[in-house]
Amino acid sequence: MSLKEIRDKIDLIDHKMLELLNIRAKLSLEVRKFKPGTSSEIYVPHREAEILNSLGKKNSGPFPSSSLKAVYREIFSASRALQAPLKIAYWGPEGSFTHLAAEEHFGSAVKYINSRTISDIFEEIDSGRSDFGVVPIENSTEGAVNYTLDMFVDSSLSICAEVYLKIAHNLLSNESSIGKIKKLFTGIQPLAQSRKWVEEHLPSAEIIEVSTTAEAARLAAKAKGGAAIANTLAAEIYNLGIVAKNIGDISNNITRFMVIGKRNAERTGNDKTSVLCSIKDKVGALYTMLMPFKKNRINLTSIESRPSRKKAWEYYFFIDMKGHREDKRVRKALQELSGECQYFKILGSYPAEKF
Repeated sequence: MSLKEIRDKIDLIDHKMLELLNIRAKLSLEVRKFKPGTSSEIYVPHREAEILNSLGKKNSGPFPSSSLKAVYREIFSASRALQAPLKIAYWGPEGSFTHLAAEEHFGSAVKYINSRTISDIFEEIDSGRSDFGVVPIENSTEGAVNYTLDMFVDSSLSICAEVYLKIAHNLLSNESSIGKIKKLFTGIQPLAQSRKWVEEHLPSAEIIEVSTTAEAARLAAKAKGGAAIANTLAAEIYNLGIVAKNIGDISNNITRFMVIGKRNAERTGNDKTSVLCSIKDKVGALYTMLMPFKKNRINLTSIESRPSRKKAWEYYFFIDMKGHREDKRVRKALQELSGECQYFKILGSYPAEKF
């Protein structure tokens, strides 16, 4: 085929795709008739996960599955918006990594609401001002985000999805070269994750710690000789140049985020469950807590402990496991565990994210 013939075929396919997208959109509007409740019912994470898993299995290439996921993220986002507008709360000013994670999951056709603190996100959903929230839960190099873990103790909200985001730190500035940078605005974790690079390239810069990467970018945009460690979304929002890319000391730096709301996700066959518990103070208590998982062949993917802040040397345990709370073996293990606990709460079952 000639180049013109190839392009004509591509045009025909694009027109057909547009026709099919509009047929799909009309069907999405029909689905709305079966969801007469609140706008939060429009987002169905288990259904979206099932579609992506099915398409991924059927994809024979050469179109990459990672790009397929990005395409369908926007298809899902647009379809939800046709049914009802969603409001998603996230931590930090525009351009924070939590904002980026929220967009990675929910796409562009939603209303994003920035929250000053993580507790504000929980309050946004409790009050009904937002439908769902996105909060950081752990980082592959820095460990758990303790404040988020603590919020789950008293909250009635459920985890309904997880999001993995590869963290790429960049040096942003209005200055044209590193030599002109005199002040570095940065969050504590981005600095810890980029310390070697900063010590080598900005040994004389004044380091000013701020709450989030987005706040660092906002301040750097106003300061002469200022720079920030932040992501590319922050560079776009605050009109900063990228002076140096990927300055993190560890290349495989991933943060896990949780989507929280008032609804639970149904079983997909590829799920995780998170629980929160406090065990009885007795000899072998930790062994007793873990035995139900071993006996029922449940794979634990994460376990974190936090002081209860109610009694000295009393701890809560946050446990993630493979499987859904409705799976027979998981249900049995949780029943056995709850009998050994002073405090026990299932935080949610949700589709397991691939990363």
